[in-house]
Amino acid sequence: MDINKVFEGICLKVEETLSPQGFAKQKISGNDNELVSLYTSENSAYSIVYFMDKQHMVMRHCAMTEDGPDNNWRVLATWMFDPEHDTQKEADSIANDFVDNCSGAVAAKRLKATKKKKKKNDDDGNADPLFLSKRFVAIFPELKEEIKTEEDCYYPFRSVTFMRASVVPKVNDYVARGTDKDIEKLAQLLNTQYANGDADTRSIITIVILNALPESDYEKIAKFLDEDLSKASKAALKFKGKKVKPEKPKKKKKSIVERLQTRQ
Repeated sequence: MDINKVFEGICLKVEETLSPQGFAKQKISGNDNELVSLYTSENSAYSIVYFMDKQHMVMRHCAMTEDGPDNNWRVLATWMFDPEHDTQKEADSIANDFVDNCSGAVAAKRLKATKKKKKKNDDDGNADPLFLSKRFVAIFPELKEEIKTEEDCYYPFRSVTFMRASVVPKVNDYVARGTDKDIEKLAQLLNTQYANGDADTRSIITIVILNALPESDYEKIAKFLDEDLSKASKAALKFKGKKVKPEKPKKKKKSIVERLQTRQ
């Protein structure tokens, strides 16, 4: 596929969502390695970037100053897109995810936080385990409903429990049966989310997901892990087979009917 046309199509859908919110597209140019699109309003800015070398499509957000974006960009979503192998289906998935990240209640909440100038300083990234779970939907579409059910029934999101029950079995089967191309796609997802993830996300990737693979299957994916994740995963192997302090049980949400009955 023509990556320029793919990028323009994704940006058009995002622009259609942002324009009614008071955002305007700005004239901005990238470089030989980047395609860039920028949208700004009085209080905040969104940027979409495609990195040619990494084949990453990224959506970012930051606050606005009198001089323009403050450039303290927070990554909202990162997707792999290989124009030689991926199709319009993958491009549409990226566009829909980007639109979800800048529309409705999500955008309103982010704008409110921006106006209050709330800033979070993270040395190790800002993508949490729920964000990681949703990225797996690109490979395992059936996870979408499982994630929704988990979110509806439990708060906060039981990341370790959910990963072990719903994600690990799928990953194990995928690696065992997959081709090198399939496994590389999964590895790139893990590389990206490890790089952008918070401490909990990184631990889940290494100790929960990669440590759950049989040794022969771990070797299949290990050759596709980047330097940072490769080092971390090897260090995490010392925890394999050992009991780790379990996640504290979380109270299940009451249904609307149960909550109404409690009030009566």
